[in-house]
Amino acid sequence: MTLEELKVYQLSMELGEKVWQIVLPWDWLAKDTIAKQLIRSADSVSANISEGFGRYHFKDSKNFYYYSRGSLYETKTWLTKAFNRKLITEEKFKSMVSDINIIGIKLNNYINSIGKKNL
Repeated sequence: MTLEELKVYQLSMELGEKVWQIVLPWDWLAKDTIAKQLIRSADSVSANISEGFGRYHFKDSKNFYYYSRGSLYETKTWLTKAFNRKLITEEKFKSMVSDINIIGIKLNNYINSIGKKNL
């Protein structure tokens, strides 16, 4: 299996692109504060999955998947701040949180599936 075939990777890449589209119309202050953090955290989800996928040992790989999960929930926090500050609609917020929850489940399942040995 390749990295690009992993559904959790595909979804995390889509998340980063959705975030990018959301923040483009924001004013300078919102871009300089929330948007930069939001983009970095969202992009970090797929970047850490990539780095973990490229590691040789399962334990090392899992550490990067844990970092990815941390970035995923950081993204949720920045989206919450954006919603609270009226930068995104409730509909967009709920849609993005739903995406994050799906990615979180898939990421947890992937973490639990790697490195298992048949006993």
